[in-house]
Order: sequence, then structure tokens, then C-alpha cells
Amino acid sequence: MAGKVISGIPVASGIAIGKAIFVNRSHKATLPRQTVAPALVENEVERLEVAFANTAEDLASIRGQVPDELREYSMLIDTHLLMLKDPLLLGAACDYIRSLSLNAEWALEKAVSDQADKFGAVDDPYIRERMQDVRVVADRVQSKLAGRSKDFKAIQGRFVIMAHDLSPADTVELEVDKIMAFATVQGGKTSHTGIMARTLGIPALVGVSRLEDDVNDGDLVIIDGLGGKIIVNPGEDELADYNERAAQFEQYTRKIRRHCQLPAETIDGFRVQVHANIELVEEVAAVLDNGGEGIGLYRTEYAYMNRTALPTEDELVEKYAELASIMAPQKVVFRTLDLGADKAMNQYGDLNEANPAMGLRAIRFCLKHPQLFKTQLRAILRASANGNVAIMFPMISGIREVRQAKAWLAQAKAELRREGFEYDPEMPVGIMIEVPAAVMIADFLAREVDFFSIGTNDLIQYSIGVDRTNHHVSYLYQPLHPATLKSIKLVVDAAHQAGIEVSLCGEVASDPFCVPILMGMGIDSISLTPQAIPGIKRIIRQTKMRDCRELLRKVLECRTVHRINGLVMENIFNAYPEELAFFASLLENDEISA
Repeated sequence: MAGKVISGIPVASGIAIGKAIFVNRSHKATLPRQTVAPALVENEVERLEVAFANTAEDLASIRGQVPDELREYSMLIDTHLLMLKDPLLLGAACDYIRSLSLNAEWALEKAVSDQADKFGAVDDPYIRERMQDVRVVADRVQSKLAGRSKDFKAIQGRFVIMAHDLSPADTVELEVDKIMAFATVQGGKTSHTGIMARTLGIPALVGVSRLEDDVNDGDLVIIDGLGGKIIVNPGEDELADYNERAAQFEQYTRKIRRHCQLPAETIDGFRVQVHANIELVEEVAAVLDNGGEGIGLYRTEYAYMNRTALPTEDELVEKYAELASIMAPQKVVFRTLDLGADKAMNQYGDLNEANPAMGLRAIRFCLKHPQLFKTQLRAILRASANGNVAIMFPMISGIREVRQAKAWLAQAKAELRREGFEYDPEMPVGIMIEVPAAVMIADFLAREVDFFSIGTNDLIQYSIGVDRTNHHVSYLYQPLHPATLKSIKLVVDAAHQAGIEVSLCGEVASDPFCVPILMGMGIDSISLTPQAIPGIKRIIRQTKMRDCRELLRKVLECRTVHRINGLVMENIFNAYPEELAFFASLLENDEISA
């Protein structure tokens, strides 16, 4: 008899088989919702303030027990501590208690809901997922208000951990050696749960909406971190099949990691640079361990989040210079602030845009607020003194934006020169190609900058007109859509005709089935999550450039995604049999007519 299958988002590859145990179910439905008498309002405020203070004490204690495996994520617990001490969330909840006479639990939920509305208006999925930090902190406070305490230490043996959400502090309390795999209701590809799972090298799924309905403590489960599935109480045949697949994947992983420090060079001598996308300096160790040859995309937004005041220039310089110094002589590409209507930007007024994805975000926001922009430009320039730093402007849609951004950069250079600060006067300047307008004028833009980086996640969304996080239409999000491939080819050709290099970041760069097509286009470098680097390097090292060009020629003649998927499967079956076995689910998409 077959087990029940539920789906989620795979964020850490691998297969685990074990007993399920829930450590953090959602308690939202059981929260008391009531009003309090006027005479008791201040008592309720005090109860909430004490709960915040006691939760902070608990987290500070956990912070001191972080194991070596998760040491680099200590700052995530620090972030939660800062949120507990930040008057924003507590103040908003206290205002609800006083103005509406709500009990502490309900008032806190309303304050969290307000934050969720603001984060939900941001287009960037990475920023949206930071709302989980607010949720995690609030859940801890709610547990304190309810008098609940987690006794993770009582868990004996090794389990597959199920949770509504899982914070770094939860993981520390659980003890790393008891965790076989993670599955959570909340979270996305860039959630902390995924980052931690990849660090620990265990399979993980997030966004499993039916997890709390379909899985019970003690159920035997298979976590398929390759195909994005959980099989609950599997049959004998399923167990045998997955035991064999788990052993094969472990052997494959050991093999690719043995060669990850070798250059990404094809059999016929074509060299591709393989860089990493990161958002935390703490991820550098993973970059170097996995054979990364530089940082192709450093997301700078994290330093602006979950705080009431913007970071100072000196704060940014310290962080940026540390990263550049650790990576030297390898290159670090800093993407300037790519935010729009979010909490950190509230100091500039609530944008309240009907359609923030097409509103005041990224370079548009920075040009609207030049002082904010210039502070970051000065910090990046000062960090460039080592000579291995490049800067990149996101969401460019026209030449005027490029020239305005470069003008502010020139002004920042002039100021630093007068003030006696060192910087690299030849620091390369690049732009991200993320919207169809930039694709169509790539030949013009190429004359303005030193390099291109194609941001495929946004380019696909804007080209097809689909929000990949909207479950009604996410099936339309297709990396191998003919329009996407033709757009990338057009940009690569324009860059090379102008004599500049072109990189590609986004999930397409991590897809083993897309890489041969990208190589056929002549892409100079790719940038991807650190943990995906060994596998992609292995693909490149098994490849002949002439085969990639022939595959590209055939692909560009196809009119449908379905046909392209079939062609890719057919052409690479003999070249990459192991990858086909482990990652074929990446190609299981519905057809889109071109």
C-alpha cells in the first residue's frame, strides 16, 4: 500500500527516512481573543512587556549555547533579540491594548498582522520571507504569555523534525545530532530554515501547506529533498526504492565534492567562472568550501532590515570591507540596495503602492532618495580599496537611470578624494538586466557599463507577466520558456559585441539542465547558491562546447516549453545520467504555448 504524498519546496537536497516529530505547531487558532476592562489595561500592557523581556532573556541564554555547526548563524538569533528590544512591535501591540482594550495576545497578533501587510507589499521574495523573523519572535512571546515552554531536550533519538516554522534558536535547542531532516509549513527558498539545512547538510522542505493536517507524531516519513515530496507512512516498495536512491545520492554527493575545487572548464577547454550568491558574510565559508571563485551577487538589503534607524556609512564599510578582505583576491560584486516599500524604508514615507513590483523599488527608490544611495555608494567605494570589488545597479530599465547612478557614484568618489579616503578609482560598474526594456536596448546599455548580470528570477516574471509566488499562476513561471531563452541570448550577444562580460544569477544558474544551454550562448560566468556549485562545476567539466552550441541551436528553434524540455532530456540523457536521475523533476512542468 502506497503512502500519502504531500508536496513542498525543496531547499536542501537529499533523502531522509525516519519518524516524524512536531516541535512547533501553529497556535494561532487557540489564541485567546478578548477585551479587558479599562482598569486592567495597564496590567495587560505590563504582562506583554514582561513576556517580551523574558523571551529576550531566553534567547540570550540560547545564544550562548550555539554549536559550532551553526556558529555562523548566531547573528540570526541576534536579529531576533534586536527585534524583541526594538519598540516597534511591542509599541504597536501596546497601542492596541490601550486604544482598543485588547488582551495582550490579540493585540500582539494585530501588530504582527500590520507588519505582514507591509512585508507582503514588497516584491522581492527574499525580503518577504524576512517576515518569518517577525512571526518567529511573536510566537515565542505568545508561548511565554500562554505559559507554554518547549522541552526540546526531552526528545530522545533522531527524528525528522516537523514544524510550523523553525528558527535558529529552535535548532540550537533541538541539538543538531538529533535532526535527520526538516519540513516546515512556513518559509521559502531563502528562508533561514533552508539556509540552516544546507549548512548542516540535511534534506529540507518548506512551504508544506498540509503538513500539520497530514502528518502526526510518530508517522514514518520519507523526506525527498530532490523531488520536493513527503511520503507519509510509505509502503514496502516505496521504502526499498527510496533507501536505494538515498544511498546513490550520498555516493554522488561525495563524488562531486571531491572535485569541487577544480576549475569549471569544458572537455574542449572553454572556461566558465562559477561564483556565489550570498546575503550574509557568514556564508563565505560555504562559498570557499564548495569551490566558489568569487561572489557574483552580494545582496546588501539585510543590513537595512529589522531596525528603526538606517545603517551608517561606517557600519556598512566595516561589513563590506570584511567581505572583500576575506575573498581577496577573488572578486566581490555588491548589488546596491534592491528594496521598495518595506519596513526599513518607512522613514521615507509609506509608499502604499497598488502594484509595488512595478513601482518605486531598487534603483528607482535609490535615485529618489540620493542621500540614502550615496551613503551606500561611499561605503562600497571605501571597501574597494583592496581592488577586488565591483558595483552593480539593480532593475535598470533605461540609459538615463544608468547615467544618473553613475553621476552619484562620481560625486561620491570626489567627496572621498577630498576627504582623503582610499578607494579603487577603476572599480568596475555593472547593471542587472531584469526587465524586458533592458533586454531590448542591451546594445545601448552595454556602451555605458563594464559588465552585465542577468537576473533571471525577475526577468522571467516580467517577461511572462507572472508572479511565481502566486499559486494560481505560478505554473506559468518557466525558466525554459522560449521568450526567456531568446532574451538571454540577445543580452549575451549585445554584451560580447560591446566587449564586456556577462554573468547570470538567479535559479536558472543552479539548474543542471539549463547550464549547457547557457554555455552554448557563451555566458562568461554564473552565480548561484554556494551549495549548488559542486554539481554545476561537474556538469561543466563533463561538457563539450560544440555539443552545447548544437543543443542551443535546436532549442532556439522550439516554440514550446514542452518541446524544449523534451529536447533537453533527450540530448543530455547520455551525457549526464546521474544528474538526470536525481534532478529530472526540475523539468516536470506544464506546457506553455509560445
